[in-house]
Amino acid sequence: MFQNSEEVLLIGSILLFFSVFAGKAGYRFGLPALLLFLGVGMIFGSDFLGIIKFDNPDIAQFIGMLALSIILFSGGMDTKFSDVKPIMSQGVILATVGVLMTTFITGMFIYWLCGTIAGYEALTIPESLLMAAVMSSTDSASVFSILRSKGVYLKEKLRPTLELESGSNDPMAYMLTILLISYIQNGEMSVGEGIIALIIQLGLGALAVYIFGKVSVFIINKIDIDNESLYPILILATASLTFSATTLCQGNGYLAVYIAGLIVGNARIVHKKSISTFFDGFAWLWQIVMFLSLGLLVNPKELLPVAIIGLTVGVFMILLARPITVFLCLLPFRNFSTRGKMYISWVGLRGAVPIIFATYPLTAGIEHAGLIFNVVFFITILSLVVQGTTVTSVAKWLKLTEEPERKDVFGIELPDGVKSAMSEMDVTPAVLEHGNKLVELKLPDHTLAVMVMRDGRYFIPKGNTILKENDKLLMISDDDEALLQAYEALGVTDYTMRKN
Repeated sequence: MFQNSEEVLLIGSILLFFSVFAGKAGYRFGLPALLLFLGVGMIFGSDFLGIIKFDNPDIAQFIGMLALSIILFSGGMDTKFSDVKPIMSQGVILATVGVLMTTFITGMFIYWLCGTIAGYEALTIPESLLMAAVMSSTDSASVFSILRSKGVYLKEKLRPTLELESGSNDPMAYMLTILLISYIQNGEMSVGEGIIALIIQLGLGALAVYIFGKVSVFIINKIDIDNESLYPILILATASLTFSATTLCQGNGYLAVYIAGLIVGNARIVHKKSISTFFDGFAWLWQIVMFLSLGLLVNPKELLPVAIIGLTVGVFMILLARPITVFLCLLPFRNFSTRGKMYISWVGLRGAVPIIFATYPLTAGIEHAGLIFNVVFFITILSLVVQGTTVTSVAKWLKLTEEPERKDVFGIELPDGVKSAMSEMDVTPAVLEHGNKLVELKLPDHTLAVMVMRDGRYFIPKGNTILKENDKLLMISDDDEALLQAYEALGVTDYTMRKN
């Protein structure tokens, strides 16, 4: 396929350029970037340009596993535990019982449908359940990237609920997939053994999270590396170690690496902002690589013959299976309104995880594995097009959006040893009524205005610095209560306060 390593680098670079520019164009027209990444892979694949011939599901599976471990860890780091804690029960129910219900409801519909539509081979009940199990979990990569790239701010703690569900529902879907493959191959499946295997996976995952998470935070804060650039690499090694060690011990690495990211992201660690920035970019790189490889793996000509069954099953999952599952799972809880449950039902995005799980029947040699893979791929595209493009509009239609949090314009963090409060305030006409010079503002002792942002430029102020409307001040104070009182006296209403 390639003559030398330079050709590999050239094609890889072109693929990345195409993906980034396609993602930018897609954002302008409201298309999910992940859908465009899939499209770029399909265009460069054998059915279109034929530049890259890629038909190895084992390699695609490995790339997906590697990418998901990074994406889940990064997603965990960006999730605030204070947001997740109030909806922990709901998220866990959706991630376990919800996946099981989706598999059963969708599987029985697939069984009925394949026996009804002429021209399709009738699938057995286990094969129908396998197809449903493969796509029973919502996709973490799609949910994380779409919700965050769209800048959607939701009421009723809907965003952490969706992210917690998508980050923790892979173990159940994975176990169901493996158990059903085993049953189809061997003709037997013990429900009890399956439950025990799931408990072991979750239990070992939780134990690994506690050990690796706590040890990682301790090492990061105590190792004292002179080169700050090495800290993200240390965290990356920790994430890989957590995933691989947990998986090798028969635990669920996907769950472990997500919660490990949650622990590290919510702990006090040095160089936290630079580490988070590194993982955001690295996670996006692996999302591109993963979706490109999956796009290369599929043959688009094979999608047309499964269009009828794919469209029918996809619409059924979006409009019936997912809403029924969500409303039944959340029936005991009062955290969400009916509109909130409708939105959770709508954002049941399918993406890379179902496609990766669909490679397991291929590698296992299941009879109708090709049909399962192509239908799952078709439904993933349908989900990204229909649901992924309407995440914001549906939230607005259901009146579930809220004003975004104030953005940190300075991006400065104090070391943990500095016990001070840092705040950002806007200079308004009400503030200027007390004087237009910094020295004229009555601020408490032990309080400094350390930086000003004006028209996109930053500078360090002096006492006689003339302040202008819409300036932003970065304040540091040892007495945050006194500073808040000063803000009130100055008429400052737009500010953020961050304590160390």
